[in-house]
Amino acid sequence: MTDTGSALPIGHVAQEETEALIRLWVACGLTRPWNDPHADIMLAKRGPHSTILVARDGDALAASVMVGHDGHRGWMYYLAVDPARQGKGLGRVLVAAAEDWLKARGVPKVMLLVRPENEKVRGFYEAIGYLDEPRVVFSKRLDEQA
Repeated sequence: MTDTGSALPIGHVAQEETEALIRLWVACGLTRPWNDPHADIMLAKRGPHSTILVARDGDALAASVMVGHDGHRGWMYYLAVDPARQGKGLGRVLVAAAEDWLKARGVPKVMLLVRPENEKVRGFYEAIGYLDEPRVVFSKRLDEQA
């Protein structure tokens, strides 16, 4: 595998990149009808405890990761690498950038959720040192969706 990802600049997503970011997430199959990506982006950018990091190739978004913490653990969401760029190390670079963002804030552990049937993504995280920690996840919607 060739690591071409580290050559791209990484920074925080800009407001004017919102639609390009959503297109990247759609291309990577990350969006779901019950999660409004516009709302997720606004929520992540609203306060100091979360952000969205992106890798840029000129004006194009090549990859992204949403990262934040709840005061106890860090969380990563929406790790996306343009399908044409996958397999070249860019996902690893974005994960490392998210980990560095959390470390700079004193967060000792990062968590993420992967659907059980998503073997490709599970393999990616296992290959970079993440452990499958079996847990039962409870949730409750607080918005108007049932």
